[in-house]
Amino acid sequence: MPILLFLHRWVGVVLALFMLVWFSTGLSIAFIGSPTLDRAQRLAHAQTLAPQDGWISLGEALSASAAARARGGKSQAAKTMHGGGEGMGRRAHEDGAKGERGVAEARLLRVGGEPVWLVEDDVGRRFALSATNGALIEFDREAAERIARDWLGAPSLLYLATVDAGVGLRNAETLKPFHRFAIGDSAGTQIVVSARTGEVAQVATRLERAFVYAGSWMHLFRWLDALGAGDYRRDALTYAGFFAAIGAFTGLVIGWIKWKPGFFGRPTYARGRAQPYRETWLKYHFWAGLIGGTFAFGWAASGFFATNPGQIFSQATASREELARYRGARLPQAVVDWRPSAALGLAGDVVELAWSRLGEQALLVAEARDGARRAIAAPGAVAEFGEESLLAAARRLKEGVDIASTEKLVDYDSYYFANHRQTALDKPLPVLRVDFADAERSSLYIDPADGRLLAKFDASRRAYRWLYSAVHHWDFGWFRNHWLWWGWIGLWVSFGVTLSASAVVLAWRRLRRSIPVAEAARGERRARRAAQTA
Repeated sequence: MPILLFLHRWVGVVLALFMLVWFSTGLSIAFIGSPTLDRAQRLAHAQTLAPQDGWISLGEALSASAAARARGGKSQAAKTMHGGGEGMGRRAHEDGAKGERGVAEARLLRVGGEPVWLVEDDVGRRFALSATNGALIEFDREAAERIARDWLGAPSLLYLATVDAGVGLRNAETLKPFHRFAIGDSAGTQIVVSARTGEVAQVATRLERAFVYAGSWMHLFRWLDALGAGDYRRDALTYAGFFAAIGAFTGLVIGWIKWKPGFFGRPTYARGRAQPYRETWLKYHFWAGLIGGTFAFGWAASGFFATNPGQIFSQATASREELARYRGARLPQAVVDWRPSAALGLAGDVVELAWSRLGEQALLVAEARDGARRAIAAPGAVAEFGEESLLAAARRLKEGVDIASTEKLVDYDSYYFANHRQTALDKPLPVLRVDFADAERSSLYIDPADGRLLAKFDASRRAYRWLYSAVHHWDFGWFRNHWLWWGWIGLWVSFGVTLSASAVVLAWRRLRRSIPVAEAARGERRARRAAQTA
């Protein structure tokens, strides 16, 4: 008991204010989240594609931009293509065959009214190529402002800055730098546009940005990134979570030991009290800890696991090398040479065409503004990826491992699901789950509509899902998207705020009693001031 009291007291003294900030800012993450745009919002604001004659193929665009991309994307391709003669087509065929080997994804859409190939290579770099002349596009301030005006329907915007990191933008390294604009409305709305791809990355009001600062910067220690200490952020979160869990656990044990409810005639404290304290803050701290301590411990411990300490859990997503194996061969040459044209006769709600590849097969998918997808007939393209093609891709990723079973899921399971901020466009259904007969019991979730690898799990990642995500977010079963979730989380976070607020007061009192020299010095100064005024 003395050891428990010592640990709880001094861990609480050190981390009381941190826990108060952690619980308070956790509310902003739980109820507000990040104003990152989801797929449905992007499609709703996308421009109708309406392909026209004269647009060039992916291979021609890659060929025309090869020199500029080799120089690091700082210049535009100088040559303009106007439909291409025989010599130009042959040169694009040869150069494109080289340039497209690293293409992981290629999408054709309109950005700022202009047709653009948005390409991602196998190492994760993203770039925009003009679909009219193949130029490598860098979206300057004026172009970004036009895109932002079209998105918002605003007549004019105020340019604020061009930055490398936007507030609350996560996993956006491949989109930076960003142009930031303000509408000038009473809500303080700002819009952020990628200078690399022309995509709108964020639209947020002043209040939403404040919650992002509170949640992302304080709860996740993003302020360390701003100070140039981003490499230490994960370690700082790991240690903070570990010691916070110790503080919560020791307090929980002490609370249960000291609780005397008087059940079955057992003794209580004086005047029938179930707890030993008379002072208000101590009583608040005791009851908040006894009632909400289990949740406080769960959140602190799961926060510790969230950082994957010591890399004890496998990675959440497939590596670039794994994705390259999964996709297999490069895009077929017929795909590289395919040119969009008005003859496609696409419906007016189609906003994007995307090439996807699996092995020797390629699929051209048209996506409508409502998210509906369908395959488009094109030279070298298949009508769909059959199950055998999907399983062959899975075998390439887990080479040498037999497939144990497969299942087509028409509803979410415990590991692949949309949370309360996602839609079916972010986590599409149906999916093909492929289970492997390896020691890790690996599973892949594949989108049969375009062959994308949506998620991968093994035994350690499943453990992470329950030790972190389930405990921290309560995102399981029907409960994760039910209105009861909001009240449940709000109730227990409020206990955490009360617990940590009372801990701050008690820690301050403990520190004042533990520094008698400073107290004596203050007393002497007060005595001297009193003598001087007498």
